[in-house]
Amino acid sequence: MTVLYVGHDWAETHHDYHVENINGDCVAKGRVLEGAAGVGEFLDMIAEHGADPDDVLIATETDRGLFVTALISAGFEVIALNPMSTARYRERLSNSGAKSDAGDAKTLAAVARLDGHNHHPVFADSELVDAIKITARAHQNLIWTRQRQLNQLRSALREFYPAALQAFPELAHGDCLGVLAVAPTPTRGRKLTLTQIKAAMKRGGRKRGFERRPPKIQAALRSDQLAASEPIEAAMGSLVTALVSVATQLTTQIKRIEEELGELFDAHDDAEIIRSIPGLSTTLGARVLGEFGDAPTRFADARSRKNYAGTSPVTRASGRSHVVLARHARNLRLADTCYQWAFVTITASEGARLFYDQRRAKGDSHSKALRALSNRLVGILHGCLDHRVLYDEHTAWAHRQTIAA
Repeated sequence: MTVLYVGHDWAETHHDYHVENINGDCVAKGRVLEGAAGVGEFLDMIAEHGADPDDVLIATETDRGLFVTALISAGFEVIALNPMSTARYRERLSNSGAKSDAGDAKTLAAVARLDGHNHHPVFADSELVDAIKITARAHQNLIWTRQRQLNQLRSALREFYPAALQAFPELAHGDCLGVLAVAPTPTRGRKLTLTQIKAAMKRGGRKRGFERRPPKIQAALRSDQLAASEPIEAAMGSLVTALVSVATQLTTQIKRIEEELGELFDAHDDAEIIRSIPGLSTTLGARVLGEFGDAPTRFADARSRKNYAGTSPVTRASGRSHVVLARHARNLRLADTCYQWAFVTITASEGARLFYDQRRAKGDSHSKALRALSNRLVGILHGCLDHRVLYDEHTAWAHRQTIAA
């Protein structure tokens, strides 16, 4: 039986706490520092009130961090609230508009006491999944960072070097980065020989296909284009050199982390099941596993997993108004992964393609149909993991094929 309700407000260097009993009376409040000393002081405070970890419910605004991990490891039940939810609770308990760390800790303690049963506890994942999650997020961050660099590169090339955009539609490709590294300006690009282009492509990672591609690149770089003045071209070329250098290094690190991610993913027991599902290769499969975690009791059913993924729609009904919308408050990393997963699956699974086509026939846009497909795929994933079976196309989609027939 819970006898103490704790509100925990996290900060970078310290943690505020507020402790209430079952009647709502404040029995303790204060601040502890980040680190082992702070955790020890917090545990001593709980022990002074004669409560075991099993009798304490802690409400906080984060499900990660060394302090929260230490509390979960010590046996405390922890619920994590979205900061927006905390703000609404704060408005419910006080309309003054005042805000402080100590005040937020008090609000969170009240939430734990009054509404704790309406929030899901934070479940501890295995250390392997935590490592997969960290690595997958690092890989995703680097890809996003590289894309920002390439967007700047595209903008620069459009201003003074349009021939490069004709030669290289895909700026992230090794051919593009390799050639632009030695020819960052139109003048130098027009002077490249086939031998130099081939050498640049090899440095960019290409191992075959040197018969057709180099002549096309040379022809594009030597095509008639409007030219900037010499000082402008030199300045823009310096920018291109810097952007290409950064993008090349990011590509190298992306490949390195991708290899590490594959090794970690292969070591997990769920990897075989996840890989059996169409669309989930090493990268997307590792992201899915990392974001969902592997705590066996986190998701009671497929619906709760869909809600966590943010793929299930939200219904807003009032009177004669009835609207179904996509979720906006969600894990954006997981939502992005599920969307890519659905996009890949429509070419890898006949059942998924049929589902997508049916949604499109009903008037759904491409994005809406993919969101609906991703919602269905999350349910399939839950079924496979829950029953510990590999994906089977007939089992997953037979009922829809029957309806379509």
